[in-house]
Amino acid sequence: MDIVRRNTDYALRMMVNLARNYEKGPESTRSVAIDEDVPYQLACKLMQRLSKAGFVESCMGAKGGYRLSRTPSEINILEIIETIQGPVSVNRCLLNLGSCKRQGDCPISSRLKGLQEHLNEYLSGINLGELAQNLVTEKVKKKKKRKVN
Repeated sequence: MDIVRRNTDYALRMMVNLARNYEKGPESTRSVAIDEDVPYQLACKLMQRLSKAGFVESCMGAKGGYRLSRTPSEINILEIIETIQGPVSVNRCLLNLGSCKRQGDCPISSRLKGLQEHLNEYLSGINLGELAQNLVTEKVKKKKKRKVN
């Protein structure tokens, strides 16, 4: 079971790309798709979903494309995950209170609920700004390491 599905992974990478280039202005879907190894047609569909959800905005013109509609630090990855694939759930019983007749006295569901709360808190605490910064920092470290060797 994957918590983050393939399309969601693509969307997250594309959003980090837009966050990394936030100050530069709009990026074309094609360039983001190429940079992040996302099939172009799928990238277009994902950008449309992200636009409809209000995370990105489309800019027309020769230098057009997409840009984040909020600052990178204002967008957390849980929001993006839920936009692309729906709620993240450790177990089906946590999605719907009436989905299991044993929910009220199940010894497992209370522990899973705690895990779910930790997972949601963790994912909502990660924003695009810090992911973009981490990516830049990692690239700098790799360059320095190559120069030393």
